[in-house]
Amino acid sequence: MTARDNSPEDLWLAAAREAAAVAAAFITERAATRHDLVWEEKSATDFVSAVDIGAEERIRDILTTRIPHLRIVGEELGPDGDTTAGLVAIVDPLDGTTNFLHGYPAYGVSICIAVDGVPRVGVVHDVARGGVYWAVAGRGAWHDERRLTVSRIVTPARALIGTGFPFKDLTQAAQYVAQIATLMPLVSGMRRAGSAALDLADVAAGRFEGFWEQRLAPWDIAAGLLLVREAGGRVTDLAGNEAPLTHGPIVASNGLMHDWLLEQLNR
Repeated sequence: MTARDNSPEDLWLAAAREAAAVAAAFITERAATRHDLVWEEKSATDFVSAVDIGAEERIRDILTTRIPHLRIVGEELGPDGDTTAGLVAIVDPLDGTTNFLHGYPAYGVSICIAVDGVPRVGVVHDVARGGVYWAVAGRGAWHDERRLTVSRIVTPARALIGTGFPFKDLTQAAQYVAQIATLMPLVSGMRRAGSAALDLADVAAGRFEGFWEQRLAPWDIAAGLLLVREAGGRVTDLAGNEAPLTHGPIVASNGLMHDWLLEQLNR
């Protein structure tokens, strides 16, 4: 796909892809010495390292240089900013930090540029396995230069569903276990890889028919949300409302199975 007349979206996409690539290179370099990294605890099971912070610093430097008047909301260096007003980049510099620290190959860089809470450009760089997922509103979703399309499967028994454990807040663990128990006998399989950005990319690429998690942050979902929608899928909250770029639950699907998935999760 080629650029179109240097529209704002083209400029934003180029900047986001450049920033994600620089961060990915930094993460890959530091992966060789990950055993020497200090794990800092944000909570008992939520970790951050110098790699997360260094990746976000690099992303910020590039984006603020390339895009005037851009605000940045990032998981590590500015998580409290408003994601629903103005021109804002929503950044997860290392989605899947625990995976990275253990050497489990499911982690990436996620960057979304939104205007007044509406995603316009999304980039998810798969650091461990390679490849870049990207989307521009109204122009489709892509993996490198291959256009993405959601799965056409409509039969629950053939569906593969992704999920994420509520590891930060266990107050809804019983509800989550009940959701798993409801879905497990109805679908062909369930997966929990540990990176919501890549899970959403898997929905967009047709590998998953659906994905849900009880609570995610804007930087976890922003780029992936655009990927899924531009690939022909649907992303909502558990009530079926279009998912906003805020903290909360998320349900993504190929669209064909969305109502069925919501019904099972809300039993």
